[in-house]
Amino acid sequence: MYVVLGASGNTGHVVAKNLLTSGQRVRVVGRNAAHLQFLAAEGAEVFTADLSDVSALTKAFQQANSAFVMIPPNTTSNDVRAFQDRVSDSIAAAVQKAGVKNIVALSSVGADKSSGTGPVVGLYHLEQKLNQIDQANVFHLRAGYFMENTLPQAGAIRKMGYTVGPLRPDLKLPMIATCDIGKAAAEALLRLDFRGKQTRELQGQRDLDYTEAVTIIGKAIGKPDLKYVQAPDDQLRGAMVQMGMSDNFAGLILEMASTLNSGVMRVLEPRTPGNTTSTNFENFVAEFFVPAYQQQAAA
Repeated sequence: MYVVLGASGNTGHVVAKNLLTSGQRVRVVGRNAAHLQFLAAEGAEVFTADLSDVSALTKAFQQANSAFVMIPPNTTSNDVRAFQDRVSDSIAAAVQKAGVKNIVALSSVGADKSSGTGPVVGLYHLEQKLNQIDQANVFHLRAGYFMENTLPQAGAIRKMGYTVGPLRPDLKLPMIATCDIGKAAAEALLRLDFRGKQTRELQGQRDLDYTEAVTIIGKAIGKPDLKYVQAPDDQLRGAMVQMGMSDNFAGLILEMASTLNSGVMRVLEPRTPGNTTSTNFENFVAEFFVPAYQQQAAA
């Protein structure tokens, strides 16, 4: 039996689907059963639980040999780090109580740092807590910069005619599609060839900076002169709050951007076939960004 947390999300649903396609028994866990029905239709067992509820999560992990675990994003929390700690405490306690033997955990590039990396600090603590579980083999997948992070730019282009963000325009990022993270996690769970406590970075198909990424976006949406502007934090913070983020979450994102810009938060592994994934940014833009941009036009 495999248990998949965050199974209604971008990464978790890919993990669950790939395991189901391989003929495995899969229990999917989420707060809203309705959001998991598409996986139930494919044969998954649905379990409803708040990930910060140790008792419920321990039941979710019962009889599971292996699990995919993650901390879901909480963009509206007024204390994101406290939320992350509650969830990571709960996951670690439930895994230990239920005796799960193999764990693949969604982490991030930068999770080697204990401070200064915004929301990634929560993943540092998740890694540390899971590493203290003696009976479990744990595989931390430290993913790069999500390609999906570019999708809000569709609205910026419609409003302002250009893209905007806190990152340096020339900062090379290991951009990755979340579907590729899900595939890698499912493969690790099916192979179960990791022992003890291990980490692997997932660096995407290639490194891109925002100047290059925006050129690709501009070409795809018929705006070949599209530009990227690095804006000051105070301006961006207000815009992020207007988009629905809490001021606390916006501050953490800006902290992470600053650490990326300085080079303190960076990949640690040389690029290899093992940490390089298949989806290129051009295909991601065609499949996801262009429809998001067209939706903005319709709205």
